[in-house]
Amino acid sequence: MTNKPGSPDRLTQLSRPADYLITPHAPLDRAFEMRFTSTPRGARLARRLAANRLDAWGIPYDTHQHDAIVLVLAELTANAVRHGHVAGRDFHLHLQVIAHARTVRVEVTDTRAERVPPRPDALRVPGAEETGGRGLLLVAGLASRWDWYLRPDGGPGKTVWAECALTLSE
Repeated sequence: MTNKPGSPDRLTQLSRPADYLITPHAPLDRAFEMRFTSTPRGARLARRLAANRLDAWGIPYDTHQHDAIVLVLAELTANAVRHGHVAGRDFHLHLQVIAHARTVRVEVTDTRAERVPPRPDALRVPGAEETGGRGLLLVAGLASRWDWYLRPDGGPGKTVWAECALTLSE
């Protein structure tokens, strides 16, 4: 899914338990947030930084959970670039591990409020001839739940969010 940073020390890091973050003795919740340019390059950088951060938090590369979270994040950031782009405005990524709930929450905020996705219960399967419209179906299939809301601070735009459940075993 994503490129792993290569180093000989990497092998020893992979031997730690993948689920240490979600055990009863887990550390506090973790969060990462940053603004990115609303371009394909910005979406790619967001995905790579988030993938690295998840690995550092104990959700290692090459696990189902890591790949699913990164795929959801990639789809939401790509949608922010494609459907939420406003010239000169960035999108905002907020990634959070909620340890007590065993959940990773991905929030992507763009600055375009007039183009909103369908609600989760209104998603439809596109026809065979349609070239788009499958991304949120992926999100719905991989995430425990997802939705969107207009920015509560009165600023322009919307936030699309998804929550992915963490399990104790692969």
